Amino acid sequence: MTTQKIVAFIDGSIYSESVCHNAAWIAGRTGAPVELIHVLGQRDTSGKRDHSGAIALGARTALLQELTELDAQRSKLMSHRGRAILDDARATLEKDGVTEINTRLRHGDVVEAVSEVEGDARVIIVGKRGEDADFAKGHLGSNLERIVRTSQKPVYVAARAFKPVAKVLVAFDGGASAMKAVDHIARSPVFQGLAIHVVTVGSETPDMRKDLENAKAMLKAAGLEAQTSVLPGQPEKALADLIEQDSFDMLVMGAYGHSRIRSLIIGSTTTAMIRSCKVPVVLMR
Repeated sequence: MTTQKIVAFIDGSIYSESVCHNAAWIAGRTGAPVELIHVLGQRDTSGKRDHSGAIALGARTALLQELTELDAQRSKLMSHRGRAILDDARATLEKDGVTEINTRLRHGDVVEAVSEVEGDARVIIVGKRGEDADFAKGHLGSNLERIVRTSQKPVYVAARAFKPVAKVLVAFDGGASAMKAVDHIARSPVFQGLAIHVVTVGSETPDMRKDLENAKAMLKAAGLEAQTSVLPGQPEKALADLIEQDSFDMLVMGAYGHSRIRSLIIGSTTTAMIRSCKVPVVLMR
């Protein structure tokens, strides 16, 4: 049986180094190989464009030829840049002790790339924001929500800075994706030896308390140190405050709340948490 790989998407942004360190951390705990992927979008690789509509009548053929050559040069430069980004990422992983590394320069759409490679992946790692991170601090990366909507594997959203994980907060609402998150934690070597805290935000009910106890029992059976609690308030603020106050290193949550109609939009709480959290967020479908 082929070992499932860790697939890390890098784009040359300030988040790419964190993506690499997180991939190395997971590789160290699982022994899984890492595949680094940089995707060249259509605008980066299109070496042939029709400039005829942008040039006035009577323009010389030589000018059209020059513009076409410039496009071809740009496409070649973007490919070289992509290779350089992958080489730097490989060097980062090697410095972190990872030995099994594969790099791939792909063309097209990043979401299509995720769909094509996730079959034998254990996790998809992406940065919270892309190359314009410093100019869009209040927004998620343009491709992140699309990846979360389509990926069938856990999506690991790397924060800007990396640090080894010791304490994990699990946002739990009793829904299918939340239960899947607990099951994943119980089965994965990534979480062995870490402190797990399963939290529900809202009013405590007998059914919710029972679900929490079931989650705790599942984690305990896997040999994990686990505790549960119910917090009052709104999920976005209550969870963000808890992460800050108790110095959690990671948030795990379902991409969809069980009370929402399953649609092509990830849950509003999920989006808010990714935006506000300064720690990695692992999303389960």
